Amino acid sequence: MFKQIIPGGYHMGELRKVQQTPTGTYFICLPRDWAKNQGLQKGSQINLEISNDGKLLVDTQFDTEPQPKIITLKLGPYLNREIIGRYLLGYDLIRVETKNRIDSTIRNQIKSTANSLAGLMIVEETTTMMVLQCMMQQPFTSPKKLLQRNQASAALMIRDAANSFINRDTDMAKNVIERDDENNKFYFLLVRILRTIIQNPRQGEKFEITPIECLDYRLAASLIESIGDACVQIATTTLSIEDTKLSGEVRKLLIELQFTCFEASEQAFKSFLNKDISIAENVRNMRTKIEANNIELENATKNSSVDLMPQILAVVSFLKQIYEGSVDMADLVV
Repeated sequence: MFKQIIPGGYHMGELRKVQQTPTGTYFICLPRDWAKNQGLQKGSQINLEISNDGKLLVDTQFDTEPQPKIITLKLGPYLNREIIGRYLLGYDLIRVETKNRIDSTIRNQIKSTANSLAGLMIVEETTTMMVLQCMMQQPFTSPKKLLQRNQASAALMIRDAANSFINRDTDMAKNVIERDDENNKFYFLLVRILRTIIQNPRQGEKFEITPIECLDYRLAASLIESIGDACVQIATTTLSIEDTKLSGEVRKLLIELQFTCFEASEQAFKSFLNKDISIAENVRNMRTKIEANNIELENATKNSSVDLMPQILAVVSFLKQIYEGSVDMADLVV
């Protein structure tokens, strides 16, 4: 069955028989309408490329530079979300235009959105127009390396966020929140790359990643992002409490809980990368330890002050969310 490659996937065509010349060469005729649409004629050159899964790719545009993807947006209540959406869809140039003046509030919002996305810069600006351009070359960098970068950062945030609460370290708490902003940039960049590969499977050949694997990477990236958000919640809780010390028992149990959550996160990601079911099961088996620790913490918290008790239970809840996110990642192996 002939498959014509287009951005976004394949179109199914008619069945054609493979023929053979007297000298033993195999050949197949290209569909006439397709060849005309591609501007092919006698003597035209095409590029044949074999993919990792054995498919033969027919490319008529192999010697032409890809055209940049450009979009023009109008001002509206969801402009920031629209900019992020077009960035994730792989647009190279995002133009924001209006007949009237772009006021300073909207202008600052656009700049803030651009700053939150890796590689997106404002390259032109007038009173009625702003042009944002992604300055990174596609396919940027390896999705695996980006995922590893965000996972390593999120894992360290688990320790630092929990320790900021345990030790009442407000500087560390603020640092955790700042690091999450940077992680978000790389998360959006990863999503942009994965969507580009899904739309153009040939770009995944370089990194040995298939469109199906992109879906798993997208889920894993989302889970890592959720773990980072939970760490921010813990850090925010640290900043909200007054100068009240935790009891020795509560400190000990919280340290044990954060260590288990950190280990679950590390092991879950390892099982995901290596497709190792045994490691994934080890993450699931940590639940017994998590639940036993939670019961001890609830009992120990009863002896804490009324003002501090809700914050302790909130931190415990966020750490349990981190563990559940790790279990979900381990489940991707299955």
